[in-house]
Amino acid sequence: MTTPAVYASRSDQTRGRRYPEPSPRNRSEFQRDRDRIVHAGAFRRLEYKTQVFINHEGDLFRTRLTHSLEVAQIARVLARSLGLNEDLTEAIALAHDLGHTPFGHAGQDELNACMHELAPDAGGFEHNLQSLRVVDELEERYAPFNGLNLCFETREGILKHCSLAHALLLGDVGERFIARTQPSLEAQLANLADEIAYNNHDIDDGLRSGLLSVEQLQGVPAFARHYDQVIQEWPAIAQRRAVSETIRRMINTLIMDVTVTTASNLASAAPANAEAARLCGPLVAFSDEIRAEANVLKKFLFENLYRHYKVMRMTNKARRIVRELFSTFIQEPRLLPPDYRRDDDQAQARAIADYIAGMTDRYAIREHHRIFQMGDQL
Repeated sequence: MTTPAVYASRSDQTRGRRYPEPSPRNRSEFQRDRDRIVHAGAFRRLEYKTQVFINHEGDLFRTRLTHSLEVAQIARVLARSLGLNEDLTEAIALAHDLGHTPFGHAGQDELNACMHELAPDAGGFEHNLQSLRVVDELEERYAPFNGLNLCFETREGILKHCSLAHALLLGDVGERFIARTQPSLEAQLANLADEIAYNNHDIDDGLRSGLLSVEQLQGVPAFARHYDQVIQEWPAIAQRRAVSETIRRMINTLIMDVTVTTASNLASAAPANAEAARLCGPLVAFSDEIRAEANVLKKFLFENLYRHYKVMRMTNKARRIVRELFSTFIQEPRLLPPDYRRDDDQAQARAIADYIAGMTDRYAIREHHRIFQMGDQL
């Protein structure tokens, strides 16, 4: 491990946990956070939650779990290159999707719509806020407290964005949204690693599924440039291997660009410590040229993969499942498991959102089938 830079977060200077605990003897505070996240039930359930394709559609498509592992790998490489705290960066990366619903963004959007329409005073649904709720309240592993009791820095990093209304209710982790300061450099880095991972790996899954073609992607500068280099260097290479080599090179280009650009930003800003870095503008960034290329790629994926008619068919089915489950549970809470029944209407709506958000894809499908199909065994 490299010597941490002066602007890196330090576990011995953490702002602490919500519930005080003795310091760990054989690991740092941020290592403890990472370990708690990996052992959490919500982390295991990510294996069966959609990234783009529903989990059972194919064994090789990425899930929320494999995506989180890939984000953590990229984030840790960047943290080491820049002298940031690797353990904190990894913990944030592994936890960033813990609150995601089944069926990816389609599930999140529909659950949010249901909350606003059927429980307008309950606060809606947003997966970043839900990830924080998972680690603060919903995990039930420890005798003295609910949640995982993570350090402030990890909890803050999980919360990538937040409305002012919600920030006012969140206490310490909401303060930066009110004061308009930045999160830690490690949190900024994990956020960018997330973008690097999902853009490039969604290309891979899109091609593997047959929904995208190499010919289409030749119109995307970032892909075409690297693909042409591969073909020029290895003219007889099989296309599957050429695609893998292209994506590997694309990720490497992005990692190197973030490293160089961020190092330059840090040299210019010269923050004296981790707290000083929070008062600067965003320091972890792509260069303008690479940011422009990344935006073109994101637009391409939105129009050609995420809005592909076959993906939209899955999205429509997923939204219907989430809506029908939510509306049925709101109308008849006695259909819920006892642990999710509440006396207060707002608390009941939030408990239903917790229940649905915690489902895997296949559990949500089975639960919908059990409730709405006649003749099935309970």
